[in-house]
Amino acid sequence: MNKQDDTRSSLLERLDPVTLALVQNRLDHVARQMGWVMTRTARSPIFNHAHDFSCFITNAEGVLLSQADGIPIHTGGGGFTIRAVIDAFRGRIEQGDVFLSNDPYAAGGNHLPDWVIARPVFVQGQLVAFTCNRAHQSDIGGGAAGTYNPLATEIFHEGIRLPPLKIADADGVRDDVWSLLLLNTRCPEELDGDVRAMMGSTQIGAEHVAELVAGLGLDSAMDYFDGLLDHGERRMRQAIAALPDGEYRGVDGFDNDCFDPVDVEVQVKVVVDGDRLVIDFTGTSGQIRGFKNSSLANTHSAVYAAVSSFFDADIPRNEGTFRPLQIIAPRGSLVNPDPPAPVTMCTVFPAYEIIHACWWALGSAAPERACAGWGKNSFPNSSGRRDEGGTWVMYHWGGLSGAGAVSGRDGFNQLGPLVTLGGLTIPNAEVYEQLYPVRVLRQEFRCDGGGIGEYRGGTGVEYVVQTRAPAEYSFRAEGVTRPTGLGVNGGGAGARGTLRVEPVEGEAVTPPVYGLLRFEPATLTVRSPGGGGFGNPLERDPARVLRDVQDGVVSRGAALESYGVVIGDDGSLDEPATVALRDRRRPA
Repeated sequence: MNKQDDTRSSLLERLDPVTLALVQNRLDHVARQMGWVMTRTARSPIFNHAHDFSCFITNAEGVLLSQADGIPIHTGGGGFTIRAVIDAFRGRIEQGDVFLSNDPYAAGGNHLPDWVIARPVFVQGQLVAFTCNRAHQSDIGGGAAGTYNPLATEIFHEGIRLPPLKIADADGVRDDVWSLLLLNTRCPEELDGDVRAMMGSTQIGAEHVAELVAGLGLDSAMDYFDGLLDHGERRMRQAIAALPDGEYRGVDGFDNDCFDPVDVEVQVKVVVDGDRLVIDFTGTSGQIRGFKNSSLANTHSAVYAAVSSFFDADIPRNEGTFRPLQIIAPRGSLVNPDPPAPVTMCTVFPAYEIIHACWWALGSAAPERACAGWGKNSFPNSSGRRDEGGTWVMYHWGGLSGAGAVSGRDGFNQLGPLVTLGGLTIPNAEVYEQLYPVRVLRQEFRCDGGGIGEYRGGTGVEYVVQTRAPAEYSFRAEGVTRPTGLGVNGGGAGARGTLRVEPVEGEAVTPPVYGLLRFEPATLTVRSPGGGGFGNPLERDPARVLRDVQDGVVSRGAALESYGVVIGDDGSLDEPATVALRDRRRPA
């Protein structure tokens, strides 16, 4: 144990453990309360229905204390952004200031659509924390409405770039900066309301954090903030130490660079060394032409999401938890590109691939904790002009994919993207029919879409929507060319997805994996990819297979061929025939 470890251990021994737990819970509650404020006041459906934003809290040095609200890919690397703000305004941060930033190269951002509002918290004239909200804006300019431009080959094609900016101070909002922001979006009314909602959420958060600090006493509160980080570190080190030492490898990737067929790999070597993890991406492909490069902050967020979700759920999720991790991301690679590489897709792809590769490497060390792959999303965004003027932007969340299985639990048949770990809400179809010129014709679970296993992968869905107005579609369909939700420990892969657009007038079209296409009124059909299965399918409880058949998510043929389950003509389980069939199929 080194001198720094001695100091941390001494601090934890001096702090009351009950109070320490209460402080973490209080900060987590404040983060969630900020999220509730945002949901109830934001103008865009992407926030007030889907919750594509996340609230977090850092200490005065920009180190993450709580990420209890929202989406892991937003918050894990939040410290990068706040430390960039501190560096840019060192010595000039005052009560009443509010900061805004988004740039992945100059401001510690993940990708340009995710804007971060950071509000410093002062108590007795001392800076004690930042309350923050990272939210994916509906439109920030660039070459395609809706923030995703699959034709981008450099970051300048992707929208407005914001270094750390001071957008408000004690005198109020800076009108010049505000005008600049509204001028660079196709949806100024939405952005105006959304950014004000972000500011309001951080104001509520700041008031509660200040109240907590004042109640504990300034010096005591700072000790407890440090103690939270030290406790998170101790818990993670204990979890890592339970793994066998060694080197474990995982790989996932793409078969395209958004323009041409090409093999692109995310390779990771995870070294378990006592109570430390080295996450080494050496060997990963170089940065690519398209917008699937991962900014450094996004790579860290993805690794943190993979590691934290692999271990026990009761381990704290503050930045101290990740001190035992060393991340090696070579410059110029897919996971740490040089500017001006485009990166807008990074929070989904290659974040999926980073998480998968880390999961599968860690799963080699602890197979009982292995996580099957999630189907990679295939749904597009669409946008068009409103009759009264302005632009509408719709995210087709209804086409989200199936999740992977783990030991003891089937994969969710449909869930928010892997990078959200369920933190994104799938909006009601009826609401979107009121907001946009669409009619949802079908949104139902697929049959035989989930990977087979003792625990079945999520099925994915068949989503059919009719758009009654001309629209531009931004396609980003990583899961349609091959199965992407891979199984583990003997489980099978989920089914691949499909896409089809059928104009009211004209021939049906199979759109490109990535591209921008414009259609007059048309019907979009998405069959989303399924998640992978866990374990030997012959070990699946026959009653669960029967239930899946009755629910229409597994066919009778698949029950027989994949699971060895015999269902009689009357629809009941034939137990003797099932036992005999499975015995014949099992290895001697």
